[in-house]
Amino acid sequence: MLRTPLRVLIAGSFAAAALAGCYVVPVAPDGTPLHSAAVVVPAAPVPVYAPPMPSVLQARLYPANDAATRTGMLSGTVTNMMTGKGRFQLDYAGELLVGEATRVPGDDHAGLANAYGPHGTFMSCEYRMTTPYQGTGTCRVSTGAQYQVHIGS
Repeated sequence: MLRTPLRVLIAGSFAAAALAGCYVVPVAPDGTPLHSAAVVVPAAPVPVYAPPMPSVLQARLYPANDAATRTGMLSGTVTNMMTGKGRFQLDYAGELLVGEATRVPGDDHAGLANAYGPHGTFMSCEYRMTTPYQGTGTCRVSTGAQYQVHIGS
């Protein structure tokens, strides 16, 4: 008669084998399974990694000098590609300015953004992110206009 610890060990082994998620079945050279030699291998979870999704942040630019007051408040977007770079665009006096935003190397919070339009107007901005989705900065346009920028909600 089997002792109790040995019975528990056999029962536990059977339960583990019955609940395992992956079975390895050896096959003969002709491809037929060899059922008598089946070995049970527990399945390990496979991590699923998805690339980070870009997020679109609103940018609101408020006039900071007389030249900017003539065009008023502006709004645009910064699409954060989650790679340290982003796409920056806004409408300035009827001209679509498009460019990029880049984080400053060595400072995860500071960044530069530049945009250019088809009529030659360009904008340069410096900003500082206080969270991954919020920040502030200043922008200067080639027309002499200066703005305070608020990024995010």
